[in-house]
Amino acid sequence: MSGGGELPIGRRVAQWRTRRRMTQQALADRLGKSKSWVDKVERGARRLDRYPTIQQIADVLRIDPAVLLGEQSSTLAGAVPTDGLDGVRAALARYGVFQRAQCPVSAIETRRQVGHAWLTYQHARYPQVVRLLPGLLAAAQGIPDAEPDLLVQVYRIASSVLVKLDAPDLAWLAADRAVTAAGGDALLAGTAAVSLGQALRAAGRERLALAATLDAAVRLVPLARAQGRAPGGTRGESAVGGALLLQAAFAAATCGEAQRAGQLLDRAADLAAGLPDSAGDDSGGERTAEAQRTCFGPVAVELARVVVAVERGDATGAVCRHEMVIRRDGWRRLPAEYRGAYLVDAARAYLLAGDLAGAGRMLVAADAVAPAEVRSRSSARTLLAEIARGRPAAAGVARLTTLAGLTR
Repeated sequence: MSGGGELPIGRRVAQWRTRRRMTQQALADRLGKSKSWVDKVERGARRLDRYPTIQQIADVLRIDPAVLLGEQSSTLAGAVPTDGLDGVRAALARYGVFQRAQCPVSAIETRRQVGHAWLTYQHARYPQVVRLLPGLLAAAQGIPDAEPDLLVQVYRIASSVLVKLDAPDLAWLAADRAVTAAGGDALLAGTAAVSLGQALRAAGRERLALAATLDAAVRLVPLARAQGRAPGGTRGESAVGGALLLQAAFAAATCGEAQRAGQLLDRAADLAAGLPDSAGDDSGGERTAEAQRTCFGPVAVELARVVVAVERGDATGAVCRHEMVIRRDGWRRLPAEYRGAYLVDAARAYLLAGDLAGAGRMLVAADAVAPAEVRSRSSARTLLAEIARGRPAAAGVARLTTLAGLTR
């Protein structure tokens, strides 16, 4: 059975496994199968043609079997309307169609709009960003070659919000265009690779994400420097290089390479040691500030250690580290989007530890900081539904499920 949709059923299994933040081994364990069996299914090397097996997989992934069969839209209530994404898709499809002379928006005005879009994104107002994107992408057609940093930022903001809205293939396309626009500029290429890594991980391509981000990090910040054996580069290079190492660590952890993920986090910590928290947003002058937008710093590394611990299944370690890191001053200086997304990961840590009340508190806190992170993102909504089924219900969870449209 391959279903009537565009993707083979094995690919859908891989995508939903990734959305549920499960490794192949974790899925195999819950199904009573081997990791090799899951890998073959996802690659299409093994046919998935028995409905009871499909239903079992769907139950583990907490979706309707029809979604795996391509017979039902996976869009959840409360998500950004499809027509919003259709507008972005159409704008991306017009790449290279119009001549620059036909674009009336100046680079100065485009730069102002990009700054507004980033600020809106950092406040987790994703529907508003989606409405801005078609105009920004059209304006990108008229950006001069002399301002590649601006073009990179247009595609990066597009990729970032598309990841949030469960459109990883479109996000991947936008990030790839950012990499192309960066050309031979190592710093710009590094910032574009951060977005590329995020999009590839969202698409379930962890190995590609690991290779792309690590390669970009090595070119921007040689590992000898990252490990403290050579003089450091600029603050901009350190911020972008560190953000790339964090993305590589996430990818390695999802691939089951816990030791490698730990090594990458240690290298990132070496780079962060010379930076203030959130240095990626305000260091190194106008050009580097616009080229970065990474929020990289010591606190970002510690938050990443929590997420990697969750991927390893170390719930106790993740919760203990989380409770320490959110007491740091740098935590409060991170954008709402960053904190909200992290708190959803922290909720997974508490749930993994068997603490439903703690998991509920984290989602309620995430909603207070960045409501769209909980109410619009499918992975967070699924997590909320799972926590809401627990008894006794955590304080505030019942109200949140109503706000998210999960109650009938």
